Amino acid sequence: MPTSSEEPRLLTDDSPLPLDLDERVGEQLTFIAEADRLKTVLRASPLAAVDRRENDAEHSWHLALMVMLLAEYADEPIDVGHAMQLVVVHDLVEIYAGDSPVFDAAAVVGQREREEAAAERLFPLLPEDQAARVRALWDEFEEGRTPEARFCKAMDRLEPMLLNWLNQGGTWQMPGATESTVRAREAGVVAGSTSLGAVTGRLVEEGLRRGWIRPDGG
Repeated sequence: MPTSSEEPRLLTDDSPLPLDLDERVGEQLTFIAEADRLKTVLRASPLAAVDRRENDAEHSWHLALMVMLLAEYADEPIDVGHAMQLVVVHDLVEIYAGDSPVFDAAAVVGQREREEAAAERLFPLLPEDQAARVRALWDEFEEGRTPEARFCKAMDRLEPMLLNWLNQGGTWQMPGATESTVRAREAGVVAGSTSLGAVTGRLVEEGLRRGWIRPDGG
């Protein structure tokens, strides 16, 4: 898994774009090509349809679909188009920083620093105006300072919980996952949508009853 410290070559270094391209479109295509790496970043969450783990690109697409379909449950009115931009951008830094599974205490150590370093390397590949725009979207999501960001972060919590339900446990079976840590993820849904938070609560309650989630101290 590439990290920001390894400074991997750009994908266009091995297949350079034609030299006579307009500089702006060349920078945009270089960034878009580099974003292909997102398809290789595996998350801990298992897919429901096949026996393999989800990758970051699939996760981001799923969140965009969820934002489009579930926006009516946001606690505050949101701009759906803007929210979809947030979820498309939110995990791009993991191209270099890698995924940090929430239930793996060791994996989350230094996560913010790794992601900041990745942002500093990745976003400047774009033309300056777009680099600033994409960086602002990423910062907005991370800080959760707008209604759109709060709802998107709620979807970022709900999607893996739904996958865990469909897998009869999924990452709820990881060593660091217990009722309290799962409930903390549930709280992230409630923060953006009380109604979807209630749905998530039902999944957690039933997951506990079925033995898919370990009670604290169990």
